[in-house]
Amino acid sequence: MMKFPITFIALALAIIVQPTASADAITEAYVQENANDVLNSLNNPELSPAERRLAFQEYMDQFANINAVARFVVGKYSRRFSDQEMLEYQDAFRDYALTVYENYFDEYKGQSVFVSGSTDRNARDSIVDTTILSSDGREMYVRWRVLKRGDKYQVVDVALNTDGNVIWLAIEQQAQFLSILDRSNGSAQDLVAKIRDMTADIRGS
Repeated sequence: MMKFPITFIALALAIIVQPTASADAITEAYVQENANDVLNSLNNPELSPAERRLAFQEYMDQFANINAVARFVVGKYSRRFSDQEMLEYQDAFRDYALTVYENYFDEYKGQSVFVSGSTDRNARDSIVDTTILSSDGREMYVRWRVLKRGDKYQVVDVALNTDGNVIWLAIEQQAQFLSILDRSNGSAQDLVAKIRDMTADIRGS
C-alpha cells in the first residue's frame, strides 16, 4: 500500500479548530451512508475489476468535490493556468485522487463505516470521525471534512491515520504540487506529467 511522506502534519492539525459543538445528525448520516456505498462499490462480485473501478469513481465524484480540491492544492497557481491547462490538470488530478482513495480503501472493501464522533468548525463546515473495521479486525480511522452549500453536502478532504499520524490528503498533495510548480516556474504541463507518473506508480505498486 502506498505511504505518503509524513510532512506538513503540523499545518494539517493547525487547520482543525477546536470543537464547539457536535456536527448535525444529517452530516453524520451523509458520511456514513455514502462512505458505506463507496466501500460496497469495491466489493460487488457481479462487476469486473474495470467496472468496479468505474462504480467507485462514480460514487466518489458524487460524494466528494474533487474539482474544488484540485483548485485548492495548486493555490495561487490556479489563477495562472489557462482554461485548457486547468481542464488538463483537473482531469489528471481526478484520476490521481481517485486512485489514491481506491488504493487506501480497497483493503476495507465490503466492510462497514461507523461514525464515532464529529465537530463543527462553523455552521457549514464539519469534521466527521469514522472507524472502518477490516475483515481481520483491524481498525482504520478516517476523518471526513464536509462542507454544506445550501442543501447539498460534499466532502472536500479526507484524513487518514497512517502509522499513528493523521494526514489530510489535500494538504499533503498541496505541499507536493506547490513544490513542483515552484521549481518549474508554474508549468502546468510539468505538473500534469508528474501527476500522471504518480498515478501510474500507485497502480503498478
